[in-house]
Amino acid sequence: MKRIAMVVWNEFLNDARVLKEAETLQRSGYQVCVFALHTPGVTKANERLAVGIEVIRVARSPLWKWRKSATRNMPNNGSSFTKPKIGLKHQILRVITRAWTHLCLMIQMLRYKADVVHAHDVNTLPTAWLAAKLGKSHLVYDAHEISTSREGYSSFRRLVALVEKWLMPKADGTITTTDARAKFFARAYQVKRPTVLQNRPRFTTSDATDRIRTELGLTESWPIILYQGGLQQGRGLEKLIDTASLVPNAYFVFIGGGRLTQILTQLSRDRGLEERVYFIPTVSLADLPSYTASADIGVQPIENTCLNHYTTDSNKLFEYLTAGLPVVATNFPEIRKIVQHNEVGILVPHNDPLALAAALNALVSDAALRSKFASNARATAYRLNWEEQESRLVELYDCVLKAQTKQ
Repeated sequence: MKRIAMVVWNEFLNDARVLKEAETLQRSGYQVCVFALHTPGVTKANERLAVGIEVIRVARSPLWKWRKSATRNMPNNGSSFTKPKIGLKHQILRVITRAWTHLCLMIQMLRYKADVVHAHDVNTLPTAWLAAKLGKSHLVYDAHEISTSREGYSSFRRLVALVEKWLMPKADGTITTTDARAKFFARAYQVKRPTVLQNRPRFTTSDATDRIRTELGLTESWPIILYQGGLQQGRGLEKLIDTASLVPNAYFVFIGGGRLTQILTQLSRDRGLEERVYFIPTVSLADLPSYTASADIGVQPIENTCLNHYTTDSNKLFEYLTAGLPVVATNFPEIRKIVQHNEVGILVPHNDPLALAAALNALVSDAALRSKFASNARATAYRLNWEEQESRLVELYDCVLKAQTKQ
């Protein structure tokens, strides 16, 4: 049985994409082990998932807590956040901590003796490449984002470009998430166009539930407008709070966490919207579908702050469709291909609160229109799901390992 070492720079608790890829390969006859980060008291150092996937987590250095507390982003004037300048001591601590963690991940992967090392995103690529080189394994690079033009990555842009330009052509197989991103990588680094695996959920039938309404004690029969995902910069969330003032007969619910959690919460209070705007912390992957299916409209107001945003389609869009939600989303190319072609919602210009409010009001006030889009969403989810595309991943691995056999 061929062995695959997947490496991620997270705790592998809510990483739906990595889990789906690991499950697909495990069920196709590979033995998959995911190497991730370990936080004592939060994660297990070692575990085996139900389908046989192994998980090995590497403990962060004790210095990590000091570095994190010293560099945590703080809110500024209640509307944005600033990154305080990091002193030389803390920069050194950061380098030592990360280098130690990467070294431990590489050692664990070498012990595993994988046939293929699969790097998820650029922050694991150098470690995966070195592990593959030393272990005489093949390398697959899965670029979830365009990290040279990504929110919060501006200070690392040149470094990321150097790493990808050097290592992406050395990979035996490459993967990304949208056609637009595949075109970008092929042109930027003169590589074969990566295999596209969109961030689609597995196909499920999601019956409507009352989970959000019951959990939050919502008493009015107003539609629930849902945003789910990270509460981060560049996703139009502050403007979405402002838009709530212009959409009076609806609840706005945010599910997720992130740097903007406190800022958005305070903003809703400042606008006097506490009785219509609610926040639910990040929920498990297993529970999320029942929350999504208890909403009435899904919203994705992402802004054009970087190429990564402009080329996205995102998990949440597909999750809304699986739950049968009509959507209101920003009119970007990859999003437009889904929303417009399948008639599942309304597209709006980015950074336009009035257009966003008009689209939301149109759906809030027209139950028949919501029903039409909802029906189309369910039909679209039947076609655009993980199962429809997972064979591409298996074919990529077959090609990589056949090349190994020929050598």
